[in-house]
Amino acid sequence: MLRITLGGAQLDDFPAGQKGGYLKLMLENGSGDGRPVVRTYTIRHQRKGELDVDFALHSDAHGQAGPATQWALAAQSGDTIAIGGPGAAKPLPPGYDRYLIAGDMTALPAISANLEALAPDARGAAFLEVQDEADIQPLTAPPGIVLHWLINPVPGARPDLLENAVRSFDWPDGRLYAWAACEFTAMRRLRTYLREERNLAADRLYLSSYWKSGLTEEDHKIAKREDAEAVTAL
Repeated sequence: MLRITLGGAQLDDFPAGQKGGYLKLMLENGSGDGRPVVRTYTIRHQRKGELDVDFALHSDAHGQAGPATQWALAAQSGDTIAIGGPGAAKPLPPGYDRYLIAGDMTALPAISANLEALAPDARGAAFLEVQDEADIQPLTAPPGIVLHWLINPVPGARPDLLENAVRSFDWPDGRLYAWAACEFTAMRRLRTYLREERNLAADRLYLSSYWKSGLTEEDHKIAKREDAEAVTAL
């Protein structure tokens, strides 16, 4: 993970209270046609005139890094980038007896912000998939939230990892809220378990795929839309 702080006078009017929301990074695409490559990232922290953005650095099977990773690794103080947003956060709603949280490294910034916002007496579990033990971060969470770190050296190669971990969760009595964001295929497996087997309704469940193995963000958006249409049609 690499944290980069965006700052400057042009952020003075950026709306306050956006930690956990998202923004769009407008990256040069190298084709010379003037159209940016757009990538979506969570606002990890916000201060007056500053935004912290955490990048999960990774490459494809051929060792090629995507445009956002390339930009983050090359960024220097004084560089500029256009951004869009903010987009609304997807927080954990208050008042539930237990919380079940799951996500990979792309969701770690959003999960971290959500854990920090929970009530001190909140209880539950969070299952967090990272590439290496060195990626494990000290998170601020209520003492009643148990953190489980799962190691997967090749992101996207084990879509069953989060599902199997979530299945091991001792399902409690009372009202539970589940929040999960991860790779597309892993999300679908979690959806089958949480929505179809555990019968969690939409008001008790947030699910999102943040990326799809082997696809660009543009193609991932198409896959998400087609998947949502197929689910709606059932």
